[in-house]
Parts: sequence; C-alpha cells; structure tokens
Amino acid sequence: MVSLSKNQTISLAKSSSAISQIRFGLGWDPAKKKGLFGKLLGGGDSIDLDASCVLLDNAGNVLDTVWFRQMQSNDGSVKHSGDNRTGEGDGDDETIVADLSRLPANVEHLVLTVNSFTGQSFNDVENAFCRVVDQQGKELARYTLTEQGSHTAVIIASLHRNGGEWNFTAHGNASRGRTIQDMASDIKAVAR
Repeated sequence: MVSLSKNQTISLAKSSSAISQIRFGLGWDPAKKKGLFGKLLGGGDSIDLDASCVLLDNAGNVLDTVWFRQMQSNDGSVKHSGDNRTGEGDGDDETIVADLSRLPANVEHLVLTVNSFTGQSFNDVENAFCRVVDQQGKELARYTLTEQGSHTAVIIASLHRNGGEWNFTAHGNASRGRTIQDMASDIKAVAR
C-alpha cells in the first residue's frame, strides 16, 4: 500500500497485476468537541458527508454521475454503496466500486468528491481519507486529508486513464457546495 501526499500520482498498473475492478473507500469521523463542553458532551455530532464519483471525458465534459441520488452509472459500471449519514464506526463509511473493464471508452477521468450535504464545514471533520482497493481486497493507495477549514466540499482524488493504464491522484482540493452540482467548475478543472 502506498500512502500519498497531496497532488501525488501513482500508476495502479505498478501496484497490482490486471486490475479490472477497484473500490474507492471513503471515511471520516466527526471532530471531537474541545474544552469543558466537549468533555461533558462526550464528542462530536454526526456528520453527513456524501461521496460521489463524476465520470468525465478527455475534454472535461461530464458523462455521468454516481452519488446518493443516483446509486449507479447509466451503464452500471460504477456503483455507490449507499449514504452513511453519521461517519460513525471504523473503516470505510461509503464506498464506490468501478468495474474498469466495463467503463465506456470515452470515460477518461473518475473524479471522487466528498461534500457536506448538511452544510457543516471540514472544521467539523477528522480522519477523512480515500483509499483504493483492488478486486482481491488489496489496498493499493491511501490519501489522508489533513486540511481542515470552512469549506464544505473536497475533491479528494481522481483516477485518470493513461493509455491502457490507470493513474490515481490525491488532490485534497477544497471546494464549496452541498452537492456535486455546486462543485461542477472545480470538478472539471481536475480533468484539464
């Protein structure tokens, strides 16, 4: 497993042989409240973050979107696990599975985003991460988001087709918006 820093890219072909399906796992925890009230109340509130995957062509045009309102791509090659509204528990809070062998040939980018549908900022989030797991369950790469701030969305990572191989890039780009439609210009910028 490779732990990535912001803006670092790795080739998934070098990480595992014959990748046909990958799973993006996204996780987070509510930030613990600080001070006397935090100790009395025993931690943070639940955080409803939403993982999404936007499929783009080489020119950055949106071809399809997988998110809590559309749980799979039109062709069925990308599927969402469902909406986790709390961030509680260990491990992946939401997952998105992509069958790379079934993706349409014009899909060049898969952009992974996380946004706060309830409008809470990333100051209220801890331990946010994105990881890529192959079809055998081997973790290939992980990106831990360390930046907190007043933003309500993050373009956390992307997958880009490079010839016949896929490259995974950790972005961690802050954005604004409660849904992926609000983030459209920032998402397209990643594909350029």
